[in-house]
Amino acid sequence: MSDTDFSHVDKKTGLPAMVDVGEKVVSLRVASASCRVILGKEIMQRLTAGSDLMSKKGPVFQTAIIAGTMGAKRTAELIPLCHPLGMDDCKITVEPQDDSSVVVRCTTKVTGKTGVEMEALTGASVAALTIYDMCKGMSHDIRIQDLQLDEKKGGKRDFKR
Repeated sequence: MSDTDFSHVDKKTGLPAMVDVGEKVVSLRVASASCRVILGKEIMQRLTAGSDLMSKKGPVFQTAIIAGTMGAKRTAELIPLCHPLGMDDCKITVEPQDDSSVVVRCTTKVTGKTGVEMEALTGASVAALTIYDMCKGMSHDIRIQDLQLDEKKGGKRDFKR
């Protein structure tokens, strides 16, 4: 398979196919992904005014961290050709920014035969969607932007944005 081939398409049939990782070497694999949630000044002020970071539904950032972790762990159930993984670690952070947004970051780690990029991307996006859900009662003008893989280590090659 060349670097320009689609990895999840069977060369003979052209049909979707899970990648066979049976012959791959077990190694440490780490991936980080991020996205930005544009909340707007009013919501941001309400969330950062006190130490509780609450909406009517409860603690926004803490709930997003838990939801993002749950989402990362269930990636194989959501993305059809992902391998189920027993992740070694998943860390989610929510970092308020000066421009009335928050940056959500998810870093995942596994010692295995396949990477955890999709888990990191899923974790970041589920955390961002949870922030949206918990704040939508204050405004529907919330935007989620720039979901991206920031870095991956392990496997065939490393990547850093």
